[in-house]
Amino acid sequence: MKFHLVSGACGFVGKNMVRRLYHTTKDTIICIDNLLVGTHPSEWLGLPKTGQIRDMEVFGEDSRVLFLKEDFRNTVRYMLENDRYFQDQYGLEFEKFGDVYHFAAIVGGRLTIDGDPMMVALDLSIDAEFFYWATRHMPGRVLYPSSSAAYPVDLQTESDAIALKESDINFKKMGEPDMTYGWSKLTGEYLAKIAAGHYNLKVTCIRPFSGYGEDQNLTYPIPAIARRIARRENPIEVWGTGRQGRDFVHIDDVIDCIQLAMNHIHDGTAINIGMGRLTSFIEIIEVLMDIAGHKAEIKTLTDKPVGVFSRYSDMSFVKEKLGWEAKISLREGMERMYKAALEREKQNAN
Repeated sequence: MKFHLVSGACGFVGKNMVRRLYHTTKDTIICIDNLLVGTHPSEWLGLPKTGQIRDMEVFGEDSRVLFLKEDFRNTVRYMLENDRYFQDQYGLEFEKFGDVYHFAAIVGGRLTIDGDPMMVALDLSIDAEFFYWATRHMPGRVLYPSSSAAYPVDLQTESDAIALKESDINFKKMGEPDMTYGWSKLTGEYLAKIAAGHYNLKVTCIRPFSGYGEDQNLTYPIPAIARRIARRENPIEVWGTGRQGRDFVHIDDVIDCIQLAMNHIHDGTAINIGMGRLTSFIEIIEVLMDIAGHKAEIKTLTDKPVGVFSRYSDMSFVKEKLGWEAKISLREGMERMYKAALEREKQNAN
């Protein structure tokens, strides 16, 4: 049995990865999260708490999910001081981590990225300390989630929008990424390449586009829009003109692609994860209203931050390299989102 480490384990992507690992392996998963944004495992894991090891909570009858509420930078510092920190502190028996999934980051919706860029820049310290530890500990494999925000913003304007290829990021000929979040992720990619090339660490690097899913919080646009439609609001508010577009991809597809990529890419090469389709927010609203049988006016909020005008992926490299394509259509994904929004409204009413 292996031990895996998941930082940022209680955020949107982290918790979906933890659930997938629990249900598809027999391994133990150590989850680290400070819960500033994420939610406690008792709210999403679907397993009972079965024990406590000092300040670490144990979940599941088989005790395979271990949760520590802590800033991951502190965890990294403890592990740098003592490579057997978890063994000595918590009595766990393993030699080295199998897979390490590094989701810990300061991230949020557009309001956070534009509203407090210096706070978001702390991701630079999180990633630097993480990769320094990883090149000393040398776990079996590492996942580094970058972001589509790392792409040059001048390729994402209304007049010059293109499907973004992995090669559009060139460290020898840099473009300007999206705010401090984009800069931090771009730097993280650079560290991933160094870790793989100089230290022979097995690193998989991904650039997810606009992931969404039923358990995503309301600071993100898709669940927020689905909620408005589930409430039969009229008008339906949308930030900006609503004509700005993204490449929306369901979280189940994201996790599928991550697992496949980790089996085949170990040199820090970054890959896109998306549908390869540009969809405007107005189109999202129209699809959700059609599903709900609800007709309403669309009210644009042009005073709200919207980011770049157009951001979508070219998935040809991933299809050629991995043979992977997203399975969940936009329509199916929006049906799931609407159903989840209805369920939440029913629960809130009770």
